[in-house]
Amino acid sequence: MLTDEPLTKTAPTLAKMVDRTLIIGTRGSELALWQANYVKDRLAEIGVDAELKVIKTQGDIVQHLRLDKLEGKGFFTKELEEELLNGGIDLAVHSHKDLPTVHPPGLTIAAVTAREDPSELLIIHKDCVDPKKRLVLKHNAIVGTSSNRRKAQLLAIRPDLEFDDLRGNVLSRVQKLRDENFDAIMLAKAGITRVNIDLSDFHVEELPPVEVIPAPAQGVLAVQIRENDTQLSDVLQSINNAAVADTIAVERKVLNLFDAGCHAPLGCYCRKQGDRYEVWTSNAAESEDFPDRLYLAAESTAGLADRIANKFAQDRKLPGHVFITRDLSEASYFYRAMAKHDIKVEGRSLIRIFPMINKLDPYILKYVDWVFFGSKNGIENFFKLEPRLSKRTKFAVIGRGSEEMLRQFGHAPEFSGERLGINMEEIAGEFAKIAAGTTVLIPRAKDSLETIQKSLTADTKVINLPVYQTRIDNNVSKSNADVLIFTSPSNVEAYFVDNLVDPGQQIICIGRSTGRKMEEFGLSYTLPYSPDEIGLAEAVFGLDY
Repeated sequence: MLTDEPLTKTAPTLAKMVDRTLIIGTRGSELALWQANYVKDRLAEIGVDAELKVIKTQGDIVQHLRLDKLEGKGFFTKELEEELLNGGIDLAVHSHKDLPTVHPPGLTIAAVTAREDPSELLIIHKDCVDPKKRLVLKHNAIVGTSSNRRKAQLLAIRPDLEFDDLRGNVLSRVQKLRDENFDAIMLAKAGITRVNIDLSDFHVEELPPVEVIPAPAQGVLAVQIRENDTQLSDVLQSINNAAVADTIAVERKVLNLFDAGCHAPLGCYCRKQGDRYEVWTSNAAESEDFPDRLYLAAESTAGLADRIANKFAQDRKLPGHVFITRDLSEASYFYRAMAKHDIKVEGRSLIRIFPMINKLDPYILKYVDWVFFGSKNGIENFFKLEPRLSKRTKFAVIGRGSEEMLRQFGHAPEFSGERLGINMEEIAGEFAKIAAGTTVLIPRAKDSLETIQKSLTADTKVINLPVYQTRIDNNVSKSNADVLIFTSPSNVEAYFVDNLVDPGQQIICIGRSTGRKMEEFGLSYTLPYSPDEIGLAEAVFGLDY
């Protein structure tokens, strides 16, 4: 029984309500024992004694089969639940993502914990790192994972990757990587953090939950009890995190509506930002299929899971033709996301890029601490000048698209605004804190907005470096596509010099500056969460038709 009401009983009062030492059922892995001891310690803080009882589950015993080949659901939880029903234990502690969405009759979740970071970690052998590649992993690398959800999402980003099944507890999985059974493995950050594993001999890429969408309730512990044990339920409210319960309820409802288990290629992540709930969902039919992704925001969780499920309905109508102001290859993420649903993609840039300088002053570069890139064009034109930077110089990018372009030139960013999940002004504010008192070089377009520059502190030296300029094409032809996607303010300006929007055509703008230019023409538009091809694909999939 979850509740938002705070418990007013004091620790001594709670202790009196429990007249025995509670028995906590748990699996025997190091991570499971950490989780059970965490709950035991929370109970001790309110004066309730408990001890652990280790129980083996089907998932622990059967190690030679892939998870999706095991029969039924709950193969990490069934034996614990049976022991609970039989009275052998008073409560069971589970990794919440392992629990089926339908509880056995007579059992309930009485409390959930604070959420550990639900990000994924891609743990890579250092000799398998390629900084020029997306995810910093060499071509055709073999990744160890038993998760169809992870396979589907990684393949969408890197179709060249190969996969091999990875089973065992967290420590044994990491050891298998050390033994060179794989080039990389993928694990939940929460488990690594809790067990405190030393990964210093590997290269570790952290993939935030808005990039690789986690399993529903990933990073949360569930405390399960008998439904009729109302007194214990009351006691456990003092360790229940109602805010976490609120968000993961959306994720778990989505899981239930899809009738999926923890081995399904389904990811769902909900969080509350200010007064809004934001939800990301990824779903594929099989691990080798390209997943559909959806981003939704709402002021309430009421009906949110149902809205998500309706967007993934098989009979749902999608646009047939999309126009985007960018040249795209058939191998690009966005093109493949559209091709899955036979959506025609018409890609053509409406502007031309011209370099402004052909040489950099080596004296200026010598003292640069940071180089901040706000666009892929800025990166490309800057490195064409063959800059000779100090080894101490660090790089910052506005988002995933810029990060991918920067890696193509052999550099990884120390700061990425996309990982903050906030708007341009807030990204600028966060970077300003980090760069305070340093020298920041900003390669940019001539006459571009100076949001970053205006946010930097007074003691920060700014070097504005226009490296390219844009020119608008004249006589841009109109598109009859169902959806018009604009990737820069200049492209908006170029298109609407002579063209109008037809009734029924929908507009997507890649970022806020592009959106503001659209507002000058009095037009409404959809703004994707992230200003890259993944965000654009999410936005198209989320449109109503």
